[in-house]
Amino acid sequence: MVDMSFTIATLARRGLLAPGSPAKVLRQLAELRRWGFGLGGELRSAAARDPDGIAIIDDRKLPGAPGESTGPQPGRLTYGELLSRAERLATALHGACGVQPTDKIGLLCRNHGGLIEGMVAASLLGADAVLVNTGLSPAQLAVVAEEQRLRILIHDSEFTEHAVALPRKVERLDETGVEEVMATAPPGGIRRPQREGRLIVLTSGTTGAPKGARRRTPGGFAPLASIISRIPLNARSRMLIAAPVFHTWGLAALQMGLALRATIVLQRRFDPAEALAGAIEHDCTSLFAVPVMLQRLLEVPPRPTPLKVVAVSGSALPGGLATRFMDVHGDVLYNLYGSTEASWASIATPQDLRKDSNTAGRPPHGTRIAIVSQAGREMAPGQTGRIFVANDMVFEGYTNGAGRETLDGLLATGDLGHVDSDGLLFVDGREDDMIVSGGENVFPSEVENVLAALPQVREVAVVGVPDSEFGQRLAAWIALQPGEILDPTAVREYVRRHLARFAVPRDVRFVRALPRNATGKVVPRDLPW
Repeated sequence: MVDMSFTIATLARRGLLAPGSPAKVLRQLAELRRWGFGLGGELRSAAARDPDGIAIIDDRKLPGAPGESTGPQPGRLTYGELLSRAERLATALHGACGVQPTDKIGLLCRNHGGLIEGMVAASLLGADAVLVNTGLSPAQLAVVAEEQRLRILIHDSEFTEHAVALPRKVERLDETGVEEVMATAPPGGIRRPQREGRLIVLTSGTTGAPKGARRRTPGGFAPLASIISRIPLNARSRMLIAAPVFHTWGLAALQMGLALRATIVLQRRFDPAEALAGAIEHDCTSLFAVPVMLQRLLEVPPRPTPLKVVAVSGSALPGGLATRFMDVHGDVLYNLYGSTEASWASIATPQDLRKDSNTAGRPPHGTRIAIVSQAGREMAPGQTGRIFVANDMVFEGYTNGAGRETLDGLLATGDLGHVDSDGLLFVDGREDDMIVSGGENVFPSEVENVLAALPQVREVAVVGVPDSEFGQRLAAWIALQPGEILDPTAVREYVRRHLARFAVPRDVRFVRALPRNATGKVVPRDLPW
C-alpha cells in the first residue's frame, strides 16, 4: 500500500540510507534477502551492518560464550553479541530440547534482552513465538498453554510458580536454565528454516479469555516507513521501551528499533522516576509507553531529558492528559491508535493533539480508514459509525481459526468513531461498550473524558450496568489525587453541566486505584461493586 518512492524518501530522511562500508552494506542486504523481514532477519541484517553498535541495555549480567575470555559488557549487548546469543539459544532449543519448526515457544518475560533472544531464536528455528502476558494467573497460563499447544515455556524466574502449574508435556526453562542449555550449544551458525516462524500476540482479555493473534511478517521496509513518516524516529538513536514488549505496541517498538539499528533500553518494571532517570543516563531520544504511564510520569518531579518523542498506544488517552503532559514535557507526544488485530489506523502528532487532545490523528501514508453505518454505508464527516482500517500489517487471523469482520478489504476494529471536517479521526468508544439508556445511545468514554478533566481526579472508569427501568445506566469509579475530596453529588452535577442528562452516572464509587492489566488497560470485571 506504500509506494516505493515514498519509502525510499522516508528511509533517507531518517538516516537509514546513510553511506556505509560497501562490504557491510552488501552483507546487510544479503541477510535480508535470505532471511526476510522477521525478527531473525532484522537482527541478522543489523548485525551485518553494525556488529559493534549497542543493541540492548538492560539490567542483566551475562556470562561469555564457551571459550571466550571475556563476556559481554554488563548490562549491554552489541548487535553482534545479541545475534550470537540468539543463535546459540536456537541451536540449544533444537538440540537439547528438540524444538522443531511449527512448534510453539511460549515466552513469559518482562522487558529485558532475554525476551528478545527468545523471540529471535524462535524466528531462526521457524518456530512460533507466543508472547505471554505477565499479568496472567497460573490458571490462565495453563489455559493459554493448552490452547496454543506450547512445546516449551521460557520464563523469568519470578514466574516459576506459574510454570510449575503447567502440564508436564510443556518443558520449562527459567533464566538460569536458558544459560545452562546455551552453554551446551555447539559453535557455528544456523541454517534458514523452510518454514517462517510467526509471532503470536495475545489479546488483552479485559472482557474474556485472551485469544492468540498471528502477526504478519513485514514484506519490506514499507510498514516501517509508514510509521516513521509520522513519528520522527532516526537510525542509530536510543529508545527506551517502557510498554510491555509482549503486547502489540512494545513489540512494534522493538521491531522498529531493530530495523533502525537503534540502541534499545529496557527496564523490567515501569517506575516513572526510574524511567526519566534511564532516559537521561542513556541519552534516549524516544520513549515508548502506554497512556497510564503518562499519568504516572506527571506524578513525579519533572526533569530535563533528551526525549524528542514520547510515543503512546494501547488505550485511549483520557481527556486533557495529552495537553497536561506536553505542558510539562514539551510538544513531544505522539499517539498511535490501533489494535492487536489492525496494527495501526492513525497517528496523532503533537500539533494534532494541541488542536484537540481527544483526537486519534490521521492515517499514515498507505493506510485507509472508513467510517460506515451498520448497513455498510459510508458516513459523512461528524457522523459516528464503525471504524474499518486497511494497512500492510493487519493480522492474519486468530490461532483458533477465527477472523475479524472485513468490508471491501478493510478490517473492523471493533470501535465506533467519526472524522471531523479537517480529516482528524476521533474514537468515540468500543462497539460493545456503547449502552442504550432510556432509548439514548451513550458512550462511557465521553463521560470518562469529562471527569478526567477534573483536577481532583487521578483516574476514572465509566461502564454500563443493568438497570430495571432504563435497560442500562452508567456507573463511574474514580480514584482521586492524594489529599483531594469529591462527593457523588458534585460528580453528577459536573457531568450534568457538560453533557446530556442521560450521560450522568447514577452510581459513583471512589476507589484507591483502578484495576488494570499488565498493559495498563482497565479491567471492567474487576471493578468493585
